[in-house]
Amino acid sequence: QVQLVESGGGLVRTGGSLRLSCAASGRTFSSYAMGWFRQAPEKGREFVATINWSGDSTVYADSVKGRFTISRDNAKNTVYLQMNSLKPEDTAIYYCAASTRGTVTKVAYAYWGQGTQVTVSS
Repeated sequence: QVQLVESGGGLVRTGGSLRLSCAASGRTFSSYAMGWFRQAPEKGREFVATINWSGDSTVYADSVKGRFTISRDNAKNTVYLQMNSLKPEDTAIYYCAASTRGTVTKVAYAYWGQGTQVTVSS
């Protein structure tokens, strides 16, 4: 069992930056691939980024590539999402999730956080 708690969301202007954190409980955090997903109003939950258990392999959605960076600190049981050059279309609730394998497919993620709101004003 893994429990996930996101933080770091907020209101930012276009072009600004935010850093999301996701703290995980449990001793097996380092054995999971971690992902970030987001859900905008009236839209489905979409993949943003994923990182493997060791942190040396990452995958990004095309919409965030070059602007967002996912990283993890296994000693702190935490995964991060650094978001730069934010756009209004990045506005969404951002969720972190844990999976036994790194994948862009949300159904492969067994554990989810409650989400943190990110709002980008124009």
